Amino acid sequence: MIQFLREFGALTPHQKRAFAAAFFGWMLDGFDFTILTFVLADIQRSFTIDNALAGALGTVTLMFRLIGGAAAGTAADRWGRKLPLMLSIIWFSLFTVLSGFSTSYAMLFACRALFGIGMGGEWAAGMPLALEHLPDRLRGAAAGILQGAWAWGYISSALVIQTLYPVLRDGMDEAWRAMFWIGAIPAMLVLWIRSSVTESPVWTALDRQAGAARRKTAVSLARIFERDLVATTIHCSALAACFMVSYYSVTYWYATFLQSRALNTLPYIVALNIGGITGSAFWGGVSEGRLGRRGAVTAAALLGVACAPLYVTSADSTLLLVGAVAVGFGAHGMWGAFPSYLTERFPSEVRGAGAGFCYHAGALAGSFTSFAIGHLVDDGWTLSTAMTVSIAVSGLAVSALIWLGPETRGRRFQ
Repeated sequence: MIQFLREFGALTPHQKRAFAAAFFGWMLDGFDFTILTFVLADIQRSFTIDNALAGALGTVTLMFRLIGGAAAGTAADRWGRKLPLMLSIIWFSLFTVLSGFSTSYAMLFACRALFGIGMGGEWAAGMPLALEHLPDRLRGAAAGILQGAWAWGYISSALVIQTLYPVLRDGMDEAWRAMFWIGAIPAMLVLWIRSSVTESPVWTALDRQAGAARRKTAVSLARIFERDLVATTIHCSALAACFMVSYYSVTYWYATFLQSRALNTLPYIVALNIGGITGSAFWGGVSEGRLGRRGAVTAAALLGVACAPLYVTSADSTLLLVGAVAVGFGAHGMWGAFPSYLTERFPSEVRGAGAGFCYHAGALAGSFTSFAIGHLVDDGWTLSTAMTVSIAVSGLAVSALIWLGPETRGRRFQ
């Protein structure tokens, strides 16, 4: 992170703007998704649904991320990274707003599913756009900072809930709807991206060299299932699934857990995400050193597992706050080395489709986490126990599975 910040000023305006486009796109994506987690209890009252169905709203979103990730990644390999990024932001903004107009649980369920398509597309196009603009030596640290943008979105949603939501609840019967209407804001980012952000130089050079012949070949999504890449696709998808289970074990029911303890959610959400932002940048930078991508991910994952009991089982509110920072630094922080690892596993001509598909195939597998935890609670588990077990199992799986693939630190984007 220090190296990246030291060299950021020397980057060209095009490189800075591409980085900013991916950062703010992912941040606003995080805002639009996590706002749901704060209003679950109110949605349950509006539509009279149980915990499992409330959890299913998160599950269906993550399931449909695969469609968006595969489609936007394939489009990014064929027509460039920039256009799919803009379309994805418009898409998820639209269906966030429409979620607020839902007249039934079924309609809200459908809107969250369609939201997931745009959510998946943003990462698949935005991450390659940013990383392909930057020097190879900055990729690990930059990826960590970019991945931490999601946590800034989470903090933003917590601040809105803390400051604006109580005011709206005094004047509206179903104030949770207004929280979704705020989701129109990210669409404004598209205007700036269209006018100010340039296409990936790696993609542009590849397209110039191959020209029309490349556009006549099979789509990049099919290419990642050919013999020389299918093992990579399977491994990266399985690894992404473990990452996703860990993340949603930590976050999806966390606000509900805090509310059940009659705690103010804001300090704990901020602590968790400050830990995640710091951890993502730290472990992303560490992954450029002797530990590499695999060592950095493993160390962070095991730290998250060790601190999981402190995170949701402590009786003392101060210890819960310490646990939030520690789990954020570890379980969230391990994501800092993942985007660079995932994008480095695939050649440039299929990087969008490969990384996008695997990341969101993992999201599909991990999508059942929120439903599963809700179901365990309905069956008599305490929420803290269900979350702790899920965090521990998924973190251990990440730390083991990443070693089944090669180390990628130092690979060049060509």
